[in-house]
Amino acid sequence: MIARLRWIMWGIPAFIFVFAFVHRVAPGVVAKEIMQAFEASGTIVGLLSAMYFYAYAGFMIPAGLLIDGLGVRRVVSAGAAVMGLGSLAMGLAATPSVLFGGRFLVGLGATVTFIGCLKIAASWFPPSHFGTMSAISATMGMLGALLGTAPLAALVAAAGWRGAFVTIGAVPLLGALLCFVFVRDHPRGHVEEGAPVPGLAEVVRGMLEVLGNRHTWPPFLAFFFLYSAMGNLMLWGVPFLCDVYALSNTRAAAYASPVTLALLLSAPLTGYLSDRVFQLRKLPYTVLACCLFLAWAVLVLTLGTLPLWGLAAIFFAMGLASGGFVLTWPIGREVNPPHLAGTAVAVANMGGFVGAAVTQGPVGAILDSRWTGAMLEGARVYPLEAYRVAFLACALCVLIAAALSLLLRETRGQNIYQQLYPGGARGSRA
Repeated sequence: MIARLRWIMWGIPAFIFVFAFVHRVAPGVVAKEIMQAFEASGTIVGLLSAMYFYAYAGFMIPAGLLIDGLGVRRVVSAGAAVMGLGSLAMGLAATPSVLFGGRFLVGLGATVTFIGCLKIAASWFPPSHFGTMSAISATMGMLGALLGTAPLAALVAAAGWRGAFVTIGAVPLLGALLCFVFVRDHPRGHVEEGAPVPGLAEVVRGMLEVLGNRHTWPPFLAFFFLYSAMGNLMLWGVPFLCDVYALSNTRAAAYASPVTLALLLSAPLTGYLSDRVFQLRKLPYTVLACCLFLAWAVLVLTLGTLPLWGLAAIFFAMGLASGGFVLTWPIGREVNPPHLAGTAVAVANMGGFVGAAVTQGPVGAILDSRWTGAMLEGARVYPLEAYRVAFLACALCVLIAAALSLLLRETRGQNIYQQLYPGGARGSRA
């Protein structure tokens, strides 16, 4: 019975997380519409997209604290409701300030969804399955990213960008109700690690231990640079295809989707191989980061010269190599105290969202600095060289991530906190 229940407990937060990811990538599909509706530049579109990541990154640690202290059921239900209301505000926005405020609320509510999935995985599934469940949870996000490409573009074509945001805002509100009614934080009669669930004040004190642990920061920084690149590809991939290949928004979204299609395969496969076959974390992370850099280098060097099928193939290769990012969360968790799983995962995860938040505006500014003045139906059209410089910056971010991955601790799928700090005291011993 518990085997069936665990999937239900995990499945409801995962369902909400799918739509958190739809919102994460949605600005890439509606970038041109936003430019037209609000006479916005690339910098403004980049900053609008980044509002999600600023909220996500800023609330990441409090989200982990709240989930550790108050439980998944209450925190994820509230987060889903905030996310849905933020989407409705975006769809109804008459001014840029309301649009930006709605986007911030979407990111704020979305923050708790992924951590909630992982906390349920840690509480309801065997510890040896955590890497796999991390990857499967991330795959649900990839499913959301896929829905945020061609399907969302089709919805925008049918209902307009405002109608699309109202529609995708209603679903998290339903998810909030389902989570509050059905989800339970632990199996009946069981408390994680055989001890009382820590109170919020206790977990706040524990946060200092996570932040003060030097082994927390390599996965944080590697994910910072890795997701900076991929977050910008999700934002500017569709506009690039529209501007350089003269595709419609719907066709451009379809040709950008191979990244996500590949991630649907590579994310769970990476987690499975890491857990069950190699029993390694660091080596696959480093190898895949290096492969991702090679794919980015090929994209930059051949930009604008390949046929669409060749470009789609590069996007697919990027998606395959990007699967290594799912190892960020088990590594972060396995070098920190077991009872602070939510906080440790939150800190490691925060790296990627800080990266996306602080780079999307500047990458938009790079495009604006090389804009030649061309317009199409009220939206800016950027030249090939503008995208080449922007994507070169992304490639350099991936190269830095690959170098930082060499600093990761190899955990072999086990919590090694006691090995790193015998007696529980942090020190210089590695």
